[in-house]
Amino acid sequence: MIVVCNPTFFGACPLNTALTTLLHMTETLLACERGEQAPQQLTRQWRQQVSALPLPARYGEVAAQLLDRLDAGALFSEESCSFSQKELLASLRLWADKAREQLNS
Repeated sequence: MIVVCNPTFFGACPLNTALTTLLHMTETLLACERGEQAPQQLTRQWRQQVSALPLPARYGEVAAQLLDRLDAGALFSEESCSFSQKELLASLRLWADKAREQLNS
């Protein structure tokens, strides 16, 4: 289901703002996957913006755990079995997909 909000009649639409925030987060994630952005920049942005999204508390908890692991993994110069940057970024992509579904429901 797609929700459309007309700001002319309803003022600023929180859903549009949330989806725009999530879009910016996803763009940062993709840039990080391409090596164009450092993981530390991604985690800083995501930590600030996850809390602004109108999602159930569990989403924030899961995102925080993934971001903590990404931060810890950034301390290693190579992929480690505990902190695979590629797998953590894939998990964040899945989180963003689920968050988008939640926001659109």
